[in-house]
Amino acid sequence: MSYTLDADVDGSFEDVVARTEDALAEEGFGVLCDVDVEATFAAKLDVDFRKYRILGACNPPLAHEGLEAEPGLGALLPCNVVVYEADDGTVAVRAVDPVVLLESVDNPALDEVATEVRERFERVLDSLNDADE
Repeated sequence: MSYTLDADVDGSFEDVVARTEDALAEEGFGVLCDVDVEATFAAKLDVDFRKYRILGACNPPLAHEGLEAEPGLGALLPCNVVVYEADDGTVAVRAVDPVVLLESVDNPALDEVATEVRERFERVLDSLNDADE
């Protein structure tokens, strides 16, 4: 079973990052953190790496609902969405699959939240591909 929901998108890396952030906002997610892996590896390891960003996405009402049901859930938040240059020339966008992630928590009260987040992430990824058409 895959642990991510995936889209491969045509366009420039910077454009796809911006489109991803906009699509997340349309679904009620803010980006709490933005890790530039390429820049971090260059600065800390002096190595070249592909363009790669980790966007920490959070939908406050859904996060609140999840944390009410399972206070330790914060260890798994925010939900990460990665955007990186793929080997085939496209830009890969991968969102953590919250349904798969939360299977390890074993709290049925989180099932509905996980499903809602997954549906929203699926719409985000679908909108990125729809923009290509």
